[in-house]
Amino acid sequence: MKPLYDSWDLKYKSIFGALKQYETCRFSIRLPKDVVPDFPPVLVLFRTGFKERFLPMKRIAEEDDCMVYSTDYEARYSDVHYYYFSFTCGGVRRYIKKVNCHEGSIDGGDMFQLTVYSREYETPDFLKGGVMYQIFPDRFCKSGKEHDNVPSDRVLRGDWGGTPFYKPDRNGHVWNNDYFGGDFEGIRSKLPYLSELGVTCIYLNPIFESHENHRYNTADYMKADPLLGTNEEFAGLCTEARKYGISVILDGVFSHTGADSIYFNKFNRYPGPGAYNSTESPYYDWYTFINYPDNYEAWWGIDTLPNVSENNADYTEFICGDEGVLHYWLSLGAAGFRLDVADELPDQFLINLRKSVKKFDKDKVIIGEVWEDASNKESYGIKRRYLLGNQLDSVMNYPFREAIINYVRGGNPDDFENSVMTIIENYPKPSIDVLMNFVSTHDIERAINRLGGESCDDKSKDWMAERYLTPDEYSRGKNLLKTAMALQFFLPGVPSIYYGDEAGLQGYKDPFNRRCYPWGSEDTELIGYVRLLSETRKSLPALKSGRIYFIYKDQNVIGFTRTGDVDAIFFVNRSGGDVCIGIDEISQYFDDIRCVRGEADCHTVKIPPYGFTVMSGIFIGK
Repeated sequence: MKPLYDSWDLKYKSIFGALKQYETCRFSIRLPKDVVPDFPPVLVLFRTGFKERFLPMKRIAEEDDCMVYSTDYEARYSDVHYYYFSFTCGGVRRYIKKVNCHEGSIDGGDMFQLTVYSREYETPDFLKGGVMYQIFPDRFCKSGKEHDNVPSDRVLRGDWGGTPFYKPDRNGHVWNNDYFGGDFEGIRSKLPYLSELGVTCIYLNPIFESHENHRYNTADYMKADPLLGTNEEFAGLCTEARKYGISVILDGVFSHTGADSIYFNKFNRYPGPGAYNSTESPYYDWYTFINYPDNYEAWWGIDTLPNVSENNADYTEFICGDEGVLHYWLSLGAAGFRLDVADELPDQFLINLRKSVKKFDKDKVIIGEVWEDASNKESYGIKRRYLLGNQLDSVMNYPFREAIINYVRGGNPDDFENSVMTIIENYPKPSIDVLMNFVSTHDIERAINRLGGESCDDKSKDWMAERYLTPDEYSRGKNLLKTAMALQFFLPGVPSIYYGDEAGLQGYKDPFNRRCYPWGSEDTELIGYVRLLSETRKSLPALKSGRIYFIYKDQNVIGFTRTGDVDAIFFVNRSGGDVCIGIDEISQYFDDIRCVRGEADCHTVKIPPYGFTVMSGIFIGK
């Protein structure tokens, strides 16, 4: 029995996923012959704040067991739309709504989503098909170079690899004032290593002058932190990286500043009056004071991080103007920005920011930190418009991360497919191609710990501080990390390696996920595996922008294809034993099947433990 409707099947929806503005898409339903509607069915479609549109459907075909009804829809308005189908039978109104993520059922529960994005929406090519590498600057590599103008209240540590400070003072505040000395010159010295790893883009956590080691409490947007080096040294890093085919993007923290900053100056570190010092300060209107000066709006109530009013004209000009922060760092060689807490940046500010970045160079990238499905995200009661074409290029892909981790740990393969395909269906194609896909970041525990060790969800900082995986836990975590990374590298988007993951670096939650890179004691076998993933990715053009189709699932192996001029076929094994699949199980989908990476013959595909095998062919199921 054919489904009534299937949003993933081109026989039902003629364009998969999001629509480009002014594209015409055909929607079709299949009603069983014993379901005879009183009148032709209708497609009911609407967007938030607007009335429903009712599009009559015509009967266009008769098949063995059903009648086919269709209608065409021209997508005029860039927005997130919702839809379902309606008909009456014997005077009773019935609905076809969503069940099982993508199938329609009579009197089903949910509406289908249809994202329509601007026809002007394009994303930069330099990321597509590449590999990202995220660096927490203080902890990646220390050059040993002496730096000028380093504030005297910093604790400069000589025990590279030691446990970061984490204990609060008597007032319950953790000052994060210990520094291990990673710097621009250290990163520059490791460019050959990153190039050999296959890296094409470095994402740096904040580099602006700040007075905590995470540098999310900006003190001076126009100056690199003195422990990292000078602005000129940053420009030199970008120039040298380009010689290796590597671009550099920066973390933009624009929803708040530090209290200890030129702009707020709560601790009188800077000579000029900040907003805290005087209502006559040029920065006073950037902030919202409830009871001046000590009671003010702060990020999540943390008084060392006063919120800014992003749409204040002076602040917007300071960040987005022709002489502003964005243009300045782009002029030094930055290839774009990852935006911290994008949920807390107003729509108009994001629009202004995009205009500024793209005015400088349309090939500069803007990636937002969004933890949920960014296509239908609501924050502070507002439906966000991140991916419609006038704000972000793409986002950090937390939904993929959760899907990968849960699957690798033994989750249902159907849940994995549904999680991946929901994002692919909801996001515009331009944003999918530059999705930031990761399994670890500076905000979550490292994947090797999540996969191999105890859960830290209900544990204290003291428990996490000196907690290392046992040899058995490490072995399990490393094996499952390999599986997770194979999925990370081959799914749509751009894989992002969190520094040290490839070397077996451990760490539970902040700040223990920010330990120093273990130079001299790396897991070289794991590094070699990541190089193999990069080489494989680079050799397959379909990974740059090809659509994904899942073609195989069993207890331990998941298989999918990425389509292109030559289609790539991937099998990933989450078990500890070899798995063999008969070629006849996939030959129904492909012509001219050949082995690209791994073991296969004319009868069998062999997938190694915790590993992958890659085939090529001509996908006939498109």
